[in-house]
Amino acid sequence: MKGSIISGAIHGLLVVALGAFGAHALDGVLDDYGIGIWEKAVQYQMFHAIAILAIGILMSPRLFGSAKQLKIAAICMNLGIFFFSGSLYTLALSGIGILGAITPIGGVLFLVGWVLLLIATLKHNH
Repeated sequence: MKGSIISGAIHGLLVVALGAFGAHALDGVLDDYGIGIWEKAVQYQMFHAIAILAIGILMSPRLFGSAKQLKIAAICMNLGIFFFSGSLYTLALSGIGILGAITPIGGVLFLVGWVLLLIATLKHNH
């Protein structure tokens, strides 16, 4: 529970900083394509930071408790941010196109995280 809330909050902090960095420091440095990639990375990181926070809250003993599916969902979403957003940030800054091949790994991890959240909810008995 606490770990998910902490990691979600860290991602939230980072995404605000990275969004501001992209809007100010990279303005005029990246072309429209690079800015679009950066913004997509920021957007997905924020969506999943919020999801990780929600998972942490759901892990509260009054709600779902420490369901194994929730723990794994949070791990998948954290790794998804690393692979999806991380590869896009790096691609935007470096222009190394092969990094785009890593992005789908993060997308699959996001999907697995959402499916595990769904399974945990369907299995919940309260």
